[in-house]
Amino acid sequence: MAEIVIEAQAREEFGKGAARRLRRDKMIPAVMYGHGSDPIHVALPSHVTTLALRTANALLDIKLSGKSQLAIPRQIQRDPVRDTIEHVDLLIVKRGEKVQVEVPLVVVGEVRGEAVVIQDQTTVLIEVEATKIPAHIEISVDGQEVGYTVEAKDLVLPQGAVFVGVPEDLILSLQSPQAKDMGEVVESEPEAEAEATEE
Repeated sequence: MAEIVIEAQAREEFGKGAARRLRRDKMIPAVMYGHGSDPIHVALPSHVTTLALRTANALLDIKLSGKSQLAIPRQIQRDPVRDTIEHVDLLIVKRGEKVQVEVPLVVVGEVRGEAVVIQDQTTVLIEVEATKIPAHIEISVDGQEVGYTVEAKDLVLPQGAVFVGVPEDLILSLQSPQAKDMGEVVESEPEAEAEATEE
């Protein structure tokens, strides 16, 4: 993943009032931490940062006081109404260092027949070099039929990346529409039984 350069400013005022003033000036309050260093409070330009964080696990090259520091987003706080970014926590990383990150899974391809994709997991936790974090991991179901399954061990990961978890974890399966509907009926049965017992 390419590094996204962001020019940051040191932040010396704190609290809700200071944060509101920053946002009025089209800046986003943020904090950088990691590697045993004290937290570094910065302000990031709103437009550039918002665009950068549209990519999951974006690798940021933060420029501050003439120095450069690589970081990845760890937590993004958004305004629930306006969906604007309120605050960002950034994890400091080093080149060659491995980090654990949640990466989105994207299903591609056309299934055969009437098979329905049942996706058990939409993201996957992997350990990978900080400078080689993929934007997503693709799962191809092209030409596959009902009964096809994908487990964690079947995922095609970037070179050097390792899945963190049980290799047999079910990621997705292809089922018939009838089986899917039956599954929904079965799930509702315990509730019906409970109601009958109460009566």
